[in-house]
Amino acid sequence: MPLKRPAGNLYSIYAMVLAVFMFALMDTVMKILSQRYPAIQVAALRSLTSLPLIVVYVGVKVGYGGIFRIRWPLHLLRAVLGIAMLSFFAFGIRKLSLAEAYTIFFIAPAIITALSVWFLKERVDRARWIAIGVGLCGVLVVLRPSGAGFLTIGGLAVLGAAAMYAISAITVGILARTDRSEYMVFWLMAMMSVGAGLLAAPGWVGMRMGDLPLLLGLALSGFVGQLAITEAFARGDASSVAPFEYTALAWAVGLDWLLWQTLPDGWTVVGAAIIIGSGMYLIRHEKVHVESDHP
Repeated sequence: MPLKRPAGNLYSIYAMVLAVFMFALMDTVMKILSQRYPAIQVAALRSLTSLPLIVVYVGVKVGYGGIFRIRWPLHLLRAVLGIAMLSFFAFGIRKLSLAEAYTIFFIAPAIITALSVWFLKERVDRARWIAIGVGLCGVLVVLRPSGAGFLTIGGLAVLGAAAMYAISAITVGILARTDRSEYMVFWLMAMMSVGAGLLAAPGWVGMRMGDLPLLLGLALSGFVGQLAITEAFARGDASSVAPFEYTALAWAVGLDWLLWQTLPDGWTVVGAAIIIGSGMYLIRHEKVHVESDHP
């Protein structure tokens, strides 16, 4: 029996690395598409392409018997946040490299920790507040020296996307008390497809036939990434699995170099080290705290 958990963690770590790689591919496709189409249209395409796969997955796994027994206001709020998050992120990666965007987005776990105090009534001690403050300093390091030497519109857009993602994560914590995770995924994709589609419709740019492979890649990478990250957190300890989210930076640097021949500058590397260090501390601190509460 003692061997079961480490094996589960190893499986979950592999699943997390796969998920991060799939999301890196998805974001790469979004970056390419954002050069040709409006950001809100790219957000709509992200949802529309994955929705058919989600429909099949939910039908096979749990069926649709209770799909309308959900907390509608929170699902609607999550959809609005999702549309805003994807739109901001699509705009941000049009201006920034993937490595810069990911480094800024890594502040999201710290924002989630801060918001959990007010919305989930969780207790955050002084050490975690200090780690959050250090992480925010890391974001400022990445933003301040870039471009003309001050905050860039692309960096602020990604920071806004991270904030939207963090608020959405808090709503997931509330919804998980009553609603199935499969239905949460279904309604998020369905509502975002409708909402972002309607917002994008007035300025919709006709799709090129040559972009069909990109749309297929967007659908598959988003779908597989979502399943993999669900498996990762369902089967392993979050404190053991979560640090591997930071492998996204390695994928981003590799894809930036392969496709755009760019590498992160010194400030981005320093900021990434600060943010990742604070995030790792938060994860380690939480693990020690849990272990001390459960001897």
